[in-house]
Amino acid sequence: MGEVSTIGLELAKNVFQVHGADASGAVLFRKKLRRHQVLTFFAAQQPCTVAMEACGSSHHRARELGRLGHAVRLIAPAYVKPFLKRQKNDAADAEANCQAAQRPTVRFVAPKSEQAQVAALVFRARDLLVRQRTQIINALRSHLAEFGIIVTKGSAHVPHLVRAVEDEAQPIPELARPIVRMLIGALRVLDEQIVRLDREVAQWAKENETAHQLMTIPGVGPVPAVALTALAPPAGTFSCGRDFAARVGLTPLQHSTGGKQKLGTISKMGEETLRRLLIMRANSVSL
Repeated sequence: MGEVSTIGLELAKNVFQVHGADASGAVLFRKKLRRHQVLTFFAAQQPCTVAMEACGSSHHRARELGRLGHAVRLIAPAYVKPFLKRQKNDAADAEANCQAAQRPTVRFVAPKSEQAQVAALVFRARDLLVRQRTQIINALRSHLAEFGIIVTKGSAHVPHLVRAVEDEAQPIPELARPIVRMLIGALRVLDEQIVRLDREVAQWAKENETAHQLMTIPGVGPVPAVALTALAPPAGTFSCGRDFAARVGLTPLQHSTGGKQKLGTISKMGEETLRRLLIMRANSVSL
């Protein structure tokens, strides 16, 4: 029996699947582990390569297994799928992870530190609240439009909505007025929470050297700077700027064959949030 070279780990909530192989790819073991058995199992293994899909909880597991001396490889699910044989199940997924990690051309995802994940949490929480605020503003506009009160879209015109609701002379039914005021109250709470998170983002951008350097780029403020440091891989991962553009889906799709280049619209692959922020900031600079 050969020495374990690579272990494929299929992450789950409670039941994990592992697949061990030697350097030639021969199967050495297949095991099913409960959550409390995972660290004990890997602590008993000699240092080797552990392959997982880059998904929920994978960065946490990568840090834990890295402390045990293993070399952790996180793989994008799209790169694992070609190695999946016929039926999909946890055992087959673990084997696919193992086989993908042994291919020399497969690209890996860099595990994130806790600090980077905290920054991502702050940014994503702010992004969520901003979307909720937009939903409430749109709901207020549409509800008031039913009673003949038309207000221009955009957060800058929210005071007009509030004044219309508070104005007793406006043709809003008395039964509807308390409900609309409830939405306005929720909007004010969201505004306070977003302001608080804006301060967190600004503080993070001020303390983080990479974010501070990014803010020297025209159009890049604290929010996109923190998003880039939290959501994008380290700059050393890319050999040039075009590689980063491909990572966030800003390069054209290719349908080339026979030596003829056929380029389409941007691929929209990768991190959607970063792509949206970069396009918005580029438009603000160009305008």
